[in-house]
Amino acid sequence: MPNGNNWQGDVLRDLRGTPPQQHATGNGPAQSHAQAQRHSPAQEQSPAQQQPHPQPHPQPHPQPQPQPQPQEPAGTGTQPPSRSAAASNGPAVPPTRTQRPVRSPDSRPVVDSALTGTARRPQPGESAAARISRAVRRIVSSSAAREVAELTRTAEQIQQPVTTGRQIAVTSIRGGAGKTTVAALLGTAYAHYRHDPVLLVEADPALGSLPLRLGAESLRWTTADVADIVEPQMSLLDVTGYLVQLPDNAWLLPGSQGRIGAMLDTAAYERVMVALRRYFGVTVVDCETLPAEVARVALSAAQARVLAVPATLDGISSTYAVLQWMQGLPRHMIAGTVVALTSTTSRPGIDVEAAAERLRSTGAAVHVLPHDRHLAAGGELRTELLARPTRLAATRLAAEVFQLSQKRR
Repeated sequence: MPNGNNWQGDVLRDLRGTPPQQHATGNGPAQSHAQAQRHSPAQEQSPAQQQPHPQPHPQPHPQPQPQPQPQEPAGTGTQPPSRSAAASNGPAVPPTRTQRPVRSPDSRPVVDSALTGTARRPQPGESAAARISRAVRRIVSSSAAREVAELTRTAEQIQQPVTTGRQIAVTSIRGGAGKTTVAALLGTAYAHYRHDPVLLVEADPALGSLPLRLGAESLRWTTADVADIVEPQMSLLDVTGYLVQLPDNAWLLPGSQGRIGAMLDTAAYERVMVALRRYFGVTVVDCETLPAEVARVALSAAQARVLAVPATLDGISSTYAVLQWMQGLPRHMIAGTVVALTSTTSRPGIDVEAAAERLRSTGAAVHVLPHDRHLAAGGELRTELLARPTRLAATRLAAEVFQLSQKRR
């Protein structure tokens, strides 16, 4: 079980399947989870398969004067131990195997089979002419070395070790602000740069699109389901059996299976987050839009908060009013908040840089995510198709949000 002092080493031990007494105290290189044997719910045996059938005791031959035989220890002979012998061995030790629910949900596809043929081939974030022009400018201005140095510094910030899991909540004031896109960008950035497991939680059961954005093909267990399953004695391999595996040692916990009417209350959310925090270095939570109750709980419990805002006049106005209201809250609330200003079109109707400066005046950090054709399509997020400015901006955003989360315990 991971502990507070060396939890990363315990996580790596779980990934390798090494017993505690054979594992060194230092942190070693992470191994792929695919090399370890998963302890999934579908692989468990029924109690009838796990308990051996008692063998019949052989009948003794008739003896004129039978002599008493020495009693064998319980469990070593073919005859079941007597009640008095079992009682003399002390109280029964409960089994260490985690109890699983008898009935489990069926797996459902993320995209209905009737709609799979409607999606077009994903396109790059910027046109070929823009990519060529940008490459020429980098060569002429010798800016490639500066970009490499900046990326190196940013990667070092994201890779800093943590003693306890960091939780980062992403929300928005209204729908269509790019909240799920920002959460997916953050999760993929942390999974790419960090060596410990990264978790993405969908705390938006109202037909959330995070599984689609992350390229998940099917869903089974949801946040509400796992809230009633996770127990303290479970290992990382036990927990990941209920999650959707993603590339780069990342995992997804969906909020629903695409059904209308799925609910998630604050009690279930708190149980999930408290139980899973010790298994993952960074957890990115895709929350409901404000002022939903679960979103408020997630924002108050997270070590850092991201507010996705569209680069429109109404989006800037609403966000500015919210940030002014947050100035009346404890200082760490607005100090730990980052605004992700997303450009929904190639030519926004406002001065994005001027709007960002106005939002920064409230004390919150602001990052601008430029318009990207690949992100605007709304399908699976493929980082190799993102425009270079988008990748750089998303990495800078992930680094600053992680740094803010390190300041809050």
